Amino acid sequence: METIHTENRDGVAVVTLNRGTTNAINRQLVDELAETLRRFKDDPETCGLVLTSANEKFFSIGFDIPQLFELNREEFGSFFRAYNRLCIDLYVLPKPIVVAITGHATAGGCILALCCDYRFIAEGRRLMGMNEIKLGVPVPYPIDCIFRQLVGFRTARDVSDSGEFYPPEKLIGMGMVDQILPAEQVLPKSMEKARLLGSYPRDAFAMIKRNRTEAVEADILAHLEERERFFIKCWYSDGVRKRLKETMEKF
Repeated sequence: METIHTENRDGVAVVTLNRGTTNAINRQLVDELAETLRRFKDDPETCGLVLTSANEKFFSIGFDIPQLFELNREEFGSFFRAYNRLCIDLYVLPKPIVVAITGHATAGGCILALCCDYRFIAEGRRLMGMNEIKLGVPVPYPIDCIFRQLVGFRTARDVSDSGEFYPPEKLIGMGMVDQILPAEQVLPKSMEKARLLGSYPRDAFAMIKRNRTEAVEADILAHLEERERFFIKCWYSDGVRKRLKETMEKF
């Protein structure tokens, strides 16, 4: 795989995003991460997973806007549906998955992190948030549902409506991350957490997680096609195309 590196460390699969400095999300990264999840989901030698980045500047900046901007409606729709499916698969994975955040996790990158069970972030200027509203598109429906369950209605409302990015000391108070750690401890502590959870009887952990995620997944799937059509319609609207072009100048 070109965008994903994997390593098994004593039963914990360390899955590393490795697509340049920003780990911008394109179809290749989505497909390779989805395939990695499928491989480790049923692997008896893997008790848990850690998702991280190959660099300390970005966990992921989000969508690769310059590349995705050039796709026609059918191609972008295929990408967007695959991305949403990946987010759902992360959320319902029957094994513990901890995300080790050593750099910024913004927009689609923040969404990937929020779909995991636990989030450990490095101290200092590491920002997280979802700025979709500033581009003129809604927060994708799967994370809209997941996020409300995770942090509650009011915090989810404030984050989604503002489009702001937040530092670690704000994130932990909002419930968006679980621990703030020195940068050099983020990966080891994430592995330790995944290994601890993976040491428990696997069927019990899987059912506890299923009880937590099943109703949310059902709600997502009941309305997903309609919400995806609306997002794609927004993506190709004149106003959003203008904002995307302005964003690409900063990319």
